[in-house]
Amino acid sequence: MTGLDVDAHVNTSSTYVHIPFCSAVFPYCDFAVVAGADHLADRYANAVVAEIGMSEPLSPLEAIFFGGGTPSHVDPSLLAKILKALSDRHGIAGDAEISLEANPEDFTDVRAVEIQAIGFNRVSFGAQSFDGLVLSALGRRHTGAEIGSSVEAARSSGFASISLDLIFGTPEETEESWARSIGLAIEAEPDHISCYSLTVEPGTPLARWVREGAAAPDPDVQADRYEFADSRLSDAGYPRYEVTNWARPGHECRYNLTVWAQGEFEAYGNGAHRYRHGARSRNVRRLDAYLDRVEVGERPIAGSDLIAGWEHEIDRLFVGLRRSAGVRRGPGVDAFLRSSHGMRLLEADVVEMSDDRLTVIRPLLTDEVHRAVLGLADPGD
Repeated sequence: MTGLDVDAHVNTSSTYVHIPFCSAVFPYCDFAVVAGADHLADRYANAVVAEIGMSEPLSPLEAIFFGGGTPSHVDPSLLAKILKALSDRHGIAGDAEISLEANPEDFTDVRAVEIQAIGFNRVSFGAQSFDGLVLSALGRRHTGAEIGSSVEAARSSGFASISLDLIFGTPEETEESWARSIGLAIEAEPDHISCYSLTVEPGTPLARWVREGAAAPDPDVQADRYEFADSRLSDAGYPRYEVTNWARPGHECRYNLTVWAQGEFEAYGNGAHRYRHGARSRNVRRLDAYLDRVEVGERPIAGSDLIAGWEHEIDRLFVGLRRSAGVRRGPGVDAFLRSSHGMRLLEADVVEMSDDRLTVIRPLLTDEVHRAVLGLADPGD
């Protein structure tokens, strides 16, 4: 984290754009996504443009993140239309980070050039694994070789920053295959690598399979996989800057840093979440409901929660303690250090207080730290 002022990103003008379209819905995915609905892509892009027009203007955007779904799955002209609307409404800073998520099988040399030409300069590939057996179990449609090809296409077309997402802990994965995936990811020389444990989300096909007797991810195995990845990536020049993210210095994702710094950000599209004027709000999740609301001139907000007073301080700790840099001292940190749970975590070297910052030094126990934070009583009560 040397030289990276994570707290400065609280003032980064940022926005998220959700693109729900996919070639297939993966069995572990619980995001607001659809497959077989590509005929709605034009209509959806027009709705997002309309929603942008309904929002309060921001200062010129410094970080834009197109997630999904699979933004690379739709025609680049639709992405260009949305980017233009963002520029018209808010402005886009000359050095803005403009990211999109992509699947390796979508990212041909031609598609890479098209997407880079309309303004994107950062791409995050859903690689997940270099092992064919694991990819098959996850329902993925690409091969390990296609991951390398997509990285090469992005680099040659001029993308300034390239990221790979990996998933660990599937029952089909072995210690050797995970080590190989990490090694091949490093060999591909991306600028950023994310590693996520496979989780069984309610309502997904994976959850149904586990209920019917399929093997579930083993948390102890996942812990071993995480520790291996952390050590290997750090040694390879990718220091960890957040629980699940490692990057070469200067390639940390600006949009994510805004979220973890408790910075405010706008969001567009079905199921998108935003944080504006001290309130966290979310759009309707169903694609048809989103289209119907926007097309009659209504903002598609499904609900909103004001984050104020003590809740604002708890929220600051909750998001900020995901970062390797932790959080600056404040009322919430003082309450944590006085609490019995906080003192136990400090004595067990799960967290540490140094240079006026509270940090989690055993990232595998971040969830336990979060539970301690959520249980803190307001000292003003």
